[in-house]
Amino acid sequence: MSASTPRSDGPTRPDGTEYSVQKPEVDWAAELTPQEYHVLREAGTEAPFVGEYTDSKTEGVYSCRACSAELFRSAGKFDSHCGWPSFFEPLAKDSVVYLEDISLGRSRTEVRCAACGGHLGHVFEGEGYDTPTDLRYCINSISLRMNPVASQT
Repeated sequence: MSASTPRSDGPTRPDGTEYSVQKPEVDWAAELTPQEYHVLREAGTEAPFVGEYTDSKTEGVYSCRACSAELFRSAGKFDSHCGWPSFFEPLAKDSVVYLEDISLGRSRTEVRCAACGGHLGHVFEGEGYDTPTDLRYCINSISLRMNPVASQT
């Protein structure tokens, strides 16, 4: 198999290239809790207003719970009161990938970790929040792990 040929046993990015972190689903299932697996690997959604980071104000970097890739900074997080952590931008343009999601009968934009393809949530545009962008990344807490910034005393 050439370096540009996607593996037939794993998910690929929208452009057809492989995610840099590839594991058999049995390994993901063994490493993640059943709830984490459902959201990250099966594109599930956690219930609103119950996630660990929904109301968190801790400063730091949010990484992918599955592969530890850095995804969002706390400086980009805002209170949307939607029930899930909301960010107005990812840490870097290449830290997430986007897929069309028509699972609810309407088109939405799914957000996945660019390293492992784990489902994070969705991004919405034009909702009128007072943020530097016109975007709301609505992300499942269970998809994330917060890495706090060390306090400076």
